[in-house]
Amino acid sequence: MIVTHTTVTNTQSGTNLYEVADGIYRINTPVPGFSFNQYLIVDEEPLLFHTGLRKLFPMIHEAVAKLIPIERLRYIAFSHVEADECGSLNEWLAAAPHAIPVCGKIAAMVSIEDMADRAPHALADGEVLSVGKHSVRWFDTPHLPHAWECGYLMEEATKTLFCGDLFTQGGADLPPLIASDILGPSEVFRQQMDYYSHTKNGREMLERLASTKPRVLACMHGSAWQGDGAKLLQALAEELSE
Repeated sequence: MIVTHTTVTNTQSGTNLYEVADGIYRINTPVPGFSFNQYLIVDEEPLLFHTGLRKLFPMIHEAVAKLIPIERLRYIAFSHVEADECGSLNEWLAAAPHAIPVCGKIAAMVSIEDMADRAPHALADGEVLSVGKHSVRWFDTPHLPHAWECGYLMEEATKTLFCGDLFTQGGADLPPLIASDILGPSEVFRQQMDYYSHTKNGREMLERLASTKPRVLACMHGSAWQGDGAKLLQALAEELSE
């Protein structure tokens, strides 16, 4: 399936697809006042980042199946252990017999080696995983914004940062990819429901992410974003320091 615009894959839930970077697709499901995103890298060994909630599994499964046969799925990755990040992990493992979980070493040790029905591939900080033309690098970001095991993936060919809960935006009907401000809306959301741990190492970790010079930020909630990702991450570091 070729996706050149927003494509609704389930009319009842509103689940939809959009290509945010070359070979990287945002799968979005709106709910009242909010939205959940997963991202699929379509390549020789396809990788899904975020599984979605268990109750959303049928709709997300349907969307992924529009892009690839489910049995081709090879990696199921996520930032940290939380229902919307990996709640349907075992459902995906059952549907995709060759797929394995991908997470950081802390997540593997404290949760996934026990919770998952298949052993995880645990990535060390800075480790690279090739999935074909695309390669992803893991960054440990403990407690940024929350969870000891938190981390992110940078896709190095397209400079897409799968940045999880960073830049979370409220709202259900948002464009799939924008170049306008997301820091302001995300800070408004954070002030209403502060989900940050406010780790003392936040600035250092954000500056490290900024040094990768991302061009696309694949946010988990709200619109994905394109532009000078380094500048935006540094601006977030300033906001969190105030």
